[in-house]
Amino acid sequence: MLLPPWERSGVTLMKEVFYTYIQNLQNIITSKLEEVDGKSKFKEDQWIRPEGGGGRSRVIENGAVFEKGGVNISAVHGELPQSMQNYFGVKDADFFACGLSLVIHPKSPMIPTVHANWRYFEMYDKKGNIVDQWFGGGQDLTPYYLFDEDAVHFHSVCKKACDAHNPMFYPNYKKKCDAYFWNAHRNEARGVGGLFFDYSRTSEEMSMQNWYSFVAEVGNSFLKAYIPIVIKRKELKYTQKQRDWQEIRRGRYVEFNLVHDKGTLFGLKTNGRIESILMSLPPHVQWRYDHHPEEGSEEERLLKILQKPQEWV
Repeated sequence: MLLPPWERSGVTLMKEVFYTYIQNLQNIITSKLEEVDGKSKFKEDQWIRPEGGGGRSRVIENGAVFEKGGVNISAVHGELPQSMQNYFGVKDADFFACGLSLVIHPKSPMIPTVHANWRYFEMYDKKGNIVDQWFGGGQDLTPYYLFDEDAVHFHSVCKKACDAHNPMFYPNYKKKCDAYFWNAHRNEARGVGGLFFDYSRTSEEMSMQNWYSFVAEVGNSFLKAYIPIVIKRKELKYTQKQRDWQEIRRGRYVEFNLVHDKGTLFGLKTNGRIESILMSLPPHVQWRYDHHPEEGSEEERLLKILQKPQEWV
């Protein structure tokens, strides 16, 4: 890890603890995904950001199960770009940000796409003093053909991770997830949601150590939430028509990431590595003019649910 100049020697800092955690988590997740795929392996790229920091990107393509997926970590630092200073309402600030971000696009339309991100951010004055710090993250599921029990399973694992720390976390962060992953120009959700939390700071109830423990609990739950769904659905047969529907829905995924997603915006505005930022985009997508599914079909049922988020647990 490339440490910023304001690093204090002899002190274990939260950013060191969290960066070590996401390095290990990346190894665990990519190893399991390779095992489940059984064909393809992740390609690794290590990169350096000229302004400070860098990352380790891992991408899998053309697998037996996973058509494309990325599990990336980064730790970047330096002067906060003017656009982001304006966004945060600060002047002359430096920053450090690290996180793990993943998106997995399976080949089969019977297996949902999944996204997850866990991140930590610090902001400094020009003397190197921390003036703000927070955690953020979450995980969400985007099915193409909805098996209700899959959504129930995913949300149940999310709820269990949250309940270990605060019984209000799941309902609050589930609601925030539904609101965040909302394709406003389509008036529909990107998927069936999960968890989303951001700007999780020290409070009377939660120290930064408490927040770290919570974020790690959620990160550690990811494989439990997703892999059983993949294993259950990966052998199901599908038609070309169902594959076409998957690619049409992937178009909505692309629209959200390029129009609304704050992580994409932050990466672009801080001169992040473009290949890593856009690894979330699926390889095969369709945009059909004024497309509507057949009345009474499974495709129509999915759309109706996406237009009104449901309680799954």
